[in-house]
Amino acid sequence: MHELQRTAMQSHSLTFVHIIIRAICSLLCWLYIYALPHNSTAQVLDTFTNLIPNASFEQLANPPIGWFINGRAFSRVVKYWTSPTGASPDLYGPGVVVPHAWTAKGFGQISPADGQFFIGLTLYGCRGGKPHCREYVQVPLKEPLVAGQTYAFSVKIAALPGALRINRIGVWFSKVPIQIKDVVLLHESPYWQCEQIIDPRPGQWLSLSGQFTAREDGRFLILGNFFTDAETQVQTAAPAPSTFAFAYYYFDALSLCKVPPIIDAPIPDDDLSKLEPKVGMVVTLKDIYFDFDEYELVPLAFVELEKLVRLLQRYPRMAIEIRGHTDSIGPENYNRYLSRKRAKAVVHYLMKRGIDPRRLYYKGLGEVYPIDTNETEEGRRRNRRVEFVILRM
Repeated sequence: MHELQRTAMQSHSLTFVHIIIRAICSLLCWLYIYALPHNSTAQVLDTFTNLIPNASFEQLANPPIGWFINGRAFSRVVKYWTSPTGASPDLYGPGVVVPHAWTAKGFGQISPADGQFFIGLTLYGCRGGKPHCREYVQVPLKEPLVAGQTYAFSVKIAALPGALRINRIGVWFSKVPIQIKDVVLLHESPYWQCEQIIDPRPGQWLSLSGQFTAREDGRFLILGNFFTDAETQVQTAAPAPSTFAFAYYYFDALSLCKVPPIIDAPIPDDDLSKLEPKVGMVVTLKDIYFDFDEYELVPLAFVELEKLVRLLQRYPRMAIEIRGHTDSIGPENYNRYLSRKRAKAVVHYLMKRGIDPRRLYYKGLGEVYPIDTNETEEGRRRNRRVEFVILRM
């Protein structure tokens, strides 16, 4: 297993080396670099770029109104981040009202490691009957992983005083977003995990870091404990016996960067760079995801949209219509409204990239043209799509 580098620190004290690394990543995090040959259309981010958007949970999609009772409530608040299951991760920071009964037990009584916000997850305690005993958070990356590429992952972690201490906290990457209504264990094989029991001192954050080699082109990072209680090592919090029969940790300041040498992503046969457009052709765009129940594009979508920009630049007479589709969950009128707003968001992106608006049209079709069943999550995922039809050349 990958080496764990574990460095204790005070809330406001970092090592000199860590400060330098953080400064470099912060400076370059927003830069998108297109340093490829002219005959390539793949988008490549700089080596130092943090591939995790909103990595310190500072951006909110909606104002927090209190603690969350389910995963959907968390997903509506923290920008780009969602709960992949029905369990409810916790957000801490300005405007978040933690019930007094829980603050009295010590929940949230720690300063953030970075910025103003941080999150908390329950990661052990199913055998003790703890509700929501496995909580996870999920975020789309800024670009897909490249199979065979080495990545460096790091995170700041602290623990609830009096809670149990465990190992096997890690990250797994999925090709598609996980959307499970029930509170379940995601029994997956993490790309990276901490095999040592994580036992921070009260009120302090630890820096956990390690490296892994990507197995496939994962697009969504999921953080949590992917093992059963029986498969997880546990100990009481030192020096006093544990007050709680579950493990609860805080997380902040995640980072995921490429480690040289950099491997070029393969270009599949159905990539937009290989498209030979014809009038009437309908093309489904890949990885066009939006924030939860919103119409704002997530950064992962920019990779595919940049390819569409280049296609429109190669064929300056081509006009297209962007069409948004949804699954059948929710009222039909709302689905049509949401699909129209999402199609419009794609058009706005293309216009900002210099495409003449007279070449762009959009339409929201809602749930009326499914390409798969709406009875399964996989079918609903395929039905939630954005496509374009070529109107003229």
